[in-house]
Amino acid sequence: MQAAHEPVWYMSDYLNWILILVFSVQAIYWILLIVGIQKKKQQPHISSLPPLSIIVCAHDEEHNLKELIPLLLAQDHPEFEVIIVDDRSNDGTWDLLLRETQKHPRLRMVKVTIKPGHIPGKKFALTLGIKAAQHDIVLLTDADCRPESTAWASEMASRFSTETDIVIGISPYNKESGWLNMLIRFEALLTAVFYSSFTKLGIPYMGVGRNLAYRKNIFFEGKGFNTHLSTVGGDDDLFVNQHARPSNTVVVMEKATLMHSIPARSFQSFFTQKIRHLAAGKMYRPSHRLLLAPLMVSQATFIPLLMFCLITSHFQLALALGLFRWALLLFAFHGFFKKTGTTFPLLRIPLADILFSFYYLGVAPAALVSRKIVWKN
Repeated sequence: MQAAHEPVWYMSDYLNWILILVFSVQAIYWILLIVGIQKKKQQPHISSLPPLSIIVCAHDEEHNLKELIPLLLAQDHPEFEVIIVDDRSNDGTWDLLLRETQKHPRLRMVKVTIKPGHIPGKKFALTLGIKAAQHDIVLLTDADCRPESTAWASEMASRFSTETDIVIGISPYNKESGWLNMLIRFEALLTAVFYSSFTKLGIPYMGVGRNLAYRKNIFFEGKGFNTHLSTVGGDDDLFVNQHARPSNTVVVMEKATLMHSIPARSFQSFFTQKIRHLAAGKMYRPSHRLLLAPLMVSQATFIPLLMFCLITSHFQLALALGLFRWALLLFAFHGFFKKTGTTFPLLRIPLADILFSFYYLGVAPAALVSRKIVWKN
């Protein structure tokens, strides 16, 4: 009888060791993330704020632009312009821009009528907007975003020194009801914890186009998006991945610099969006892929392994590892919330973490094999 049970015992032992290994990887990364969040990076000192060109690409965004344009024009920066790129809209976007540009000298518009077939829509629109910018520094956001305060533009501009080429901001999603919204908000905050912490640790690997600023010269000297025209996404994270270095990149985490975004309202929209983002990740620099792969694989597999071990193996060991890891997550998120002023119920983080793990196991393989991904048009 004992011999008949030995294979089960051995398999149980192997699962425990695998769980311990995955936990160890997670613990190392989360301790690093906590250190990064708490690290104080000296801010550059500048005598005056540099002028800015705020650029927004819009496709059928008349409703959102009616809310966003006044918020952008109300920024307290002393010298800036707002450029809205109408990317072949079918609604009243162009008529709205015609009216508003007549009333506001700071507001300018660029219209995309024909797009070259080999260039993804948003990358072409953004390129035209950057070419039209009158100032050296461009500050990017999306039509479905809303700044936290009138100090957003000036605070982002204040991070530029003579050595700074890229300033990365944080862009959380708005709180709404439902499980999908909880997952979307958690995923965005988790991503922000990752890239902000690693940037402060001297490893800037991505940013989000909803809240991102950089100098025009690095865009044109690097030939824009030419190195990744084959993928629809990447106008933000791949661009940062290509050009960001520890010496020329800073991340801002103050509440006044937040750019809030309207979340997807359907799982299909969210799924498509995440596939686009993960597909772009395949083109990160090899050193960054090597850095992130253990983090993402262990992040996705720990929860399923934990649940399986809780049911079939050493319950006390599995429970202890799970609670310890969640303690690290709670500590990291608490520090991030204090730095940024973002919010998420701490007691819901373990639940969101479980949902995210199973979601990621589904979306990551789809992103790896995806070939045709679209933006909005």
